[in-house]
Amino acid sequence: EKLRVWEPSSAYDFGQMVNAVNANKDKAACADLLTITDPKTLPVLLSNKLEGEILLIFIQSLEHYVAGKDPGLAYQHLFYLSKAERFKVVLALLNKNEKEEVQQLFDLLSESQSDQYSLEDLESLKKVYEL
Repeated sequence: EKLRVWEPSSAYDFGQMVNAVNANKDKAACADLLTITDPKTLPVLLSNKLEGEILLIFIQSLEHYVAGKDPGLAYQHLFYLSKAERFKVVLALLNKNEKEEVQQLFDLLSESQSDQYSLEDLESLKKVYEL
């Protein structure tokens, strides 16, 4: 049974849903959550709770469920994720395979067309993700 998610009204609310999708490794529900969450609000909603596991399930959900349908939204989420507290710390702790997953999402986005980003935007964001 797929987890039900709704638009988060607070960082606490968002944190509870993120913990639930992460505990169940439910990428489809995570994608739903990211689809209804305004990317601009991510840094505030994540507060200081960003962890490697959370970054990875976000990346995997964006790659498998969001990027194909709405590459612009996937890009926006990547962009605002990089503004979250602890982003640099979490990024530094990713292993080689995890970094490859992030690279795959960027590859997917570079093959897609969107008026939300240019290839230059994508390239400069890749540098932020240290790829």
